[in-house]
Amino acid sequence: MKVAYFDAFAGISGDMVLGALLDVGVPVDYLQGELAKLPLTNYELKAKEVERGSIKATKVSVKAEEKGIVRTWPNVKSIIESSELADDIRETAKNIFLRLAEAESKIHRKSVDKVHFHEVGAIDSIVDVVGAVIGIAYLEVEKVHASEIATGMGVVKTAHGMLPIPAPATLEILKDVPVYSGNISRELTTPTGAAIIKNYASSYGPLPPVQVEKIGYGAGSEELDIPNVLRLMVGHEVEKKTKAAKENSSSSKLTSMT
Repeated sequence: MKVAYFDAFAGISGDMVLGALLDVGVPVDYLQGELAKLPLTNYELKAKEVERGSIKATKVSVKAEEKGIVRTWPNVKSIIESSELADDIRETAKNIFLRLAEAESKIHRKSVDKVHFHEVGAIDSIVDVVGAVIGIAYLEVEKVHASEIATGMGVVKTAHGMLPIPAPATLEILKDVPVYSGNISRELTTPTGAAIIKNYASSYGPLPPVQVEKIGYGAGSEELDIPNVLRLMVGHEVEKKTKAAKENSSSSKLTSMT
């Protein structure tokens, strides 16, 4: 079984996921071609190689001309539904944004349809989420695992004012997921990154038995005391032999030696 493991020791954000996917082998031309199926214009996606703490990584940036546009969940859903993307890509992207909307709804005590997306409703966040779904589908990954999630600590300035880290929406999304601060006074995990990994990961913890075949690094924006990268490993699950299978294998070896 083909699997992916996201090592979020420095947190996870939408652009870090995209960077890791490109770094592990998703062609940027393919990604841009698929994203062009969205009814979005006046934006530019760029990817470049950078260095974070002596590790080479791919940094993705999305530059958009729009300013001051605040979208709701129905707005974002309409954008995705009116795209020419494959049905499974559309449904997965909508599920991720619904997680974001439900988290904001609970925090602000508003109905899901009336929640205003600020940062996560901007073009760059839409591109990050849809791009992540496109990239994971391209890799034909059947199962996703993740490490415990580093969130950072302190406070962060947002459209809602100063908020504690992890931001309330991030924490709401990561309920039942093992998290830790990492003792770093920065926002390491964003709501978008949290929603992406929560949608895909079937387990969290140390790297399970995997035959790793590809490794990619997606760069964060800032320099930290640790390499500010999201590490992605892609490979095949190593099947655990049952006790009976091990005994049969040992018996076969002994028979061949006699």
